[in-house]
Amino acid sequence: MRPHRKTGPPNPMSIKANDVDLFHSASNKALMQLLGQIDEMFDNYANEKTNMIEAAGIEELCSDLKMRTDDSKMKGKRQGLITQDEWRRGMKDLEATSLEKLVKALPGLEREVRRPLIFKDFYAFAFQYNLTEELQKTLDIYSVCVLLKIVLRSQFRPQVDSFIQFLQIQKEYMVLTLDQWMEFYRFCNEISFPELDKYDENLAWPLLIDSFVEWLRQNNN
Repeated sequence: MRPHRKTGPPNPMSIKANDVDLFHSASNKALMQLLGQIDEMFDNYANEKTNMIEAAGIEELCSDLKMRTDDSKMKGKRQGLITQDEWRRGMKDLEATSLEKLVKALPGLEREVRRPLIFKDFYAFAFQYNLTEELQKTLDIYSVCVLLKIVLRSQFRPQVDSFIQFLQIQKEYMVLTLDQWMEFYRFCNEISFPELDKYDENLAWPLLIDSFVEWLRQNNN
């Protein structure tokens, strides 16, 4: 008679390997299903020839969502274009696999964007997103004024309206840099308006902002 083999606890390494295999199999299946649903949405708006969502597709999507074209979370590297990878990342961040889920995610997205640290990043992105040429570093005054109304006016209306008025009548600056764009946001957050009592020209403010404050003080006087 063969000796009876003692039974002991299962080999932990064996269980771990099996569990990992099962986990990977289930995860891959779930991931493929998720990507399939996201890609199906993408195909509804993408140009078949370029495999990108172009301006017409973005407008159609925003119309379906009843939102403005500037609210998009898909941070496209090229203005007015969303690649499939960018679409996938955006939809995964929003946990949206259908138009209905995307609509439900929008209020939370708006609240998230309004958080100061996140909004600062979004504000910078809004400028960079509108740099349409590969080596472009500046935005023309007209585009800056339009963008300020869209991105910042709801939070700092008096400052934005005054700054737009100043930009439209001054003759020294034809374009704005990202640094100037960001410093105006800093101005809105740090300087009391219209009092301007905390503004110090000796601090590291761009000449553009110095000129804006000088113009404001002249008008106030």
